Amino acid sequence: MTSYNYEIQPMTCREMETTIAVAIDADDGWRIRIVAQRTVADDIAGSTGSTSEWGIEQLDLDAYLRRLDYTGNLDPTVATLQALHQAHTASIPFENLDILLGRGISLQLPDIEEKLVRNHRGGYCFEQNLLFGAALERLGFPVTRLAARVAPDKPGPRTHVCLLVETGERQWLADVGFGTTLLEPVELRDGAVADQGAWTYGVVRGERDSWLLRSREAEDWVVEYAFTTEPQYPIDYTVHNHYTSTHPNSPFVSQIVALRKTDTSQYALRGRTLSIESPGSPLERCVVSDGWLGNVLRQIFGIELDPDELESLASAG
Repeated sequence: MTSYNYEIQPMTCREMETTIAVAIDADDGWRIRIVAQRTVADDIAGSTGSTSEWGIEQLDLDAYLRRLDYTGNLDPTVATLQALHQAHTASIPFENLDILLGRGISLQLPDIEEKLVRNHRGGYCFEQNLLFGAALERLGFPVTRLAARVAPDKPGPRTHVCLLVETGERQWLADVGFGTTLLEPVELRDGAVADQGAWTYGVVRGERDSWLLRSREAEDWVVEYAFTTEPQYPIDYTVHNHYTSTHPNSPFVSQIVALRKTDTSQYALRGRTLSIESPGSPLERCVVSDGWLGNVLRQIFGIELDPDELESLASAG
C-alpha cells in the first residue's frame, strides 16, 4: 500500500511570482502539485484597486504639481527632470514625525499623496521617492526603483530608496528623499561630478557592480551611500520600511529628524538640536525648547502640526 506525507511549501518563480505548492512524499519519491499562484502585483492590486505594479495611476498628478508650485514644461526631458527634482526638494521636507506620533509609515500611494501633497507634510525616503517616481512615470520617464546602503563602510541593511531615471540614452540617479544630498539628479556615469549651488556631488563605480554617491567636503570626497541598479519590488520596500520605522537600531524611531537643503544652506533638526551648515561658514547649533518646537518646524521646515500633535511629539522625541 502506498503511503503519503503532505507538506505545504512556498516556491519563488520568475517575474516575482509566489507559488504555493503541495509536496507529496510518496513511496516512489516526491511529487509537486501547484495549488495556488499569485504575483506581488496581484497582491498590490487587490489591496489598493491599482492595476500597475506601483499604482502610479492612483496619483493626482495635477495636485502634486500644485504642491510643488510647478508650472514648467512636462515633456520627459533632462531639463524637466532637473526642474521637477529641484521643485520637489524645495517644497517637501524630509521628516519622520509620524513614527514618533505612533502612526507608522504607509507605502500605499494614496496614503503618501494624502500626507505629503494634500496635508502639506513631509516624509522620509520611501514616501518621497515613491511619490516622485510615480509622478515621473506618469510623465513618461522610465524609472527603476533601487535600494541603497547608507554609510557602506559599516555593516548594515539597505534601507534607503533612490531612483534610476532614463532620458533617451542617458541614465540619472534621482533622489528627493535623502534630506541632506541631491538638489538635482546626477548622471549615472563613472566619475560624473555635479555642482549644485554651494554643494558638489559625484558618482563612481564601487565594488561588485555597485555605485557610490559621494559629496565633496573641503578637499575630500565622502561616500553618502552605495547602491546597485538591481530593480526593487513593492515587497522589498515593505520589508525595508518595516525595519526603518520600527527597529530599535533605526535612527528614526527614537528622535525627531527633520531636514531641508537649499542652494546655500542645510538645516537639520535631530532630537532637539538644530544645526545650520553652509559651506565656508562655521557650523551653527542650538537647542530647541518645547515652546519653540512648533515654530522651528513651521518656519524652517514648512511642517504645521496642531497643538495635540506638538504635545505628543515633545514627549516622544
